[in-house]
Amino acid sequence: MAALPEDIFFAGIRELNSRLVKREFSAVELTRAFLDRLEKLGPRYNALALSLRDLALRQARRADDEIQRRRLRGPLQGIPFGAKDLLSVAGTPTTWGARPYANQVLDYTATVLRKLERVGAVLIGKLAMIELAGGGGYRWASASLQGPCLNPWDTSRWAGGSSSGSGAAVAAGLVCFALGSETWGSITTPAAYCGVTGLRPTYGLVSRYGAMALSWTMDKIGPLARSAEDCGLILQVISGGDSMDPSSAGKSFYYAPQFARPLKELRVGFAPVDFDEWAEPAARPDFHKALDVLRSLGLRFREVRLPDFPYSAVAGLIIDTEGAAAFEELITSGKVEQLADARQIAGLKAGLEVSARDYLRAMRIRRMIQQELRKLLADVDILVSPARFGRASKISEPLDRSRASAPRPKDRGLADLGAAGNLAGLPALVLPCGFADSLPIAIQLVGRPFSENTLLAVGREFQRVTDWHRRRPPAPPAA
Repeated sequence: MAALPEDIFFAGIRELNSRLVKREFSAVELTRAFLDRLEKLGPRYNALALSLRDLALRQARRADDEIQRRRLRGPLQGIPFGAKDLLSVAGTPTTWGARPYANQVLDYTATVLRKLERVGAVLIGKLAMIELAGGGGYRWASASLQGPCLNPWDTSRWAGGSSSGSGAAVAAGLVCFALGSETWGSITTPAAYCGVTGLRPTYGLVSRYGAMALSWTMDKIGPLARSAEDCGLILQVISGGDSMDPSSAGKSFYYAPQFARPLKELRVGFAPVDFDEWAEPAARPDFHKALDVLRSLGLRFREVRLPDFPYSAVAGLIIDTEGAAAFEELITSGKVEQLADARQIAGLKAGLEVSARDYLRAMRIRRMIQQELRKLLADVDILVSPARFGRASKISEPLDRSRASAPRPKDRGLADLGAAGNLAGLPALVLPCGFADSLPIAIQLVGRPFSENTLLAVGREFQRVTDWHRRRPPAPPAA
């Protein structure tokens, strides 16, 4: 068969599956095309941790056989995807993005990957990530076994967050979709920086069995994909109770945006200061256009702000303490010194010194935050804010470098929504909404626990009348 056209690599799940069912091409042909592209371009972006060619072709042949016999398992059947390298695949290296674990081979497969295999999805590769998903904190984008993950829109910029390989691979058309994880911003940031759609599910909705633990009370696994619709199709498969995950909520998810409340009945909370002052000046025009689009869909807006709490301090202390406990052996053995980022090494060590009193105080404040967010979301159905306030950072600059010379706004608005939403375990949907100096920007929709269908219904309508999620980055860099 002739080479598949370029458009294939940027097609959505339903389109690809429909063409597979019609036998326009086989799952093996589609998988080989994606594998060739991933193996060729993935290293150029530092996005590929491990190609799984043999496994992928076995899964693709099985998908072809079932499609031929009309044993159709749903829209993910035969679809090539990638997984962040903190998800274990039995018998293959799972490095967690870190040198001390470069040769780690586990004998079990993560629940989410087994669920995807059961519906015929094809895992073609493990994708690069920040070391230990950023546990302990890090200062440089190069804090990864593969080096800094480059943004397909501008390779002098970072792909963002610890799920950087997942974001870059989807944006560059190396996989149809990818799984990432978020403890605090690791799905939302690469989705925003790379111009793809990302979904952070409600805490406990998706099993974490077989995933590296960073923070037991905050880790979440979710998809990065072409559209809100694709995210819904993926979440339907990977969600559900799991006795192997003690934090599992025991709930399933069925993607049914057609049964969501009419958009004109939804109340949206927003803070004008987020878009007028916190956002970078170059990003403000398209952020405001995104708000106009949401209003045109019939959503009713109301000004809100987060109550005053030390959101970032609380989130940081909990993650640092739980992360240091998870990696205690690494720290006490001295192997932590093999990590690439000096700040991360120091942060992990410091996490072991946090007192039980301080950790429990942070958890008590967290409970207060959850209660206040519950009250806020009783008055509105969705909170909307910039997913990030501006463009992807340069890989040559430290991540803590201040971007603006202007003073910080006095009104916090919803600026702490990332920390607050993760502390409360709330779902978030990231939607590309424009560009700032030719780099993608995005808004995020945050809702009540287990309100994913509402968020996805709004996201689908937003993407029906906009085309930001269909934009492609420039041609990849030469070898």
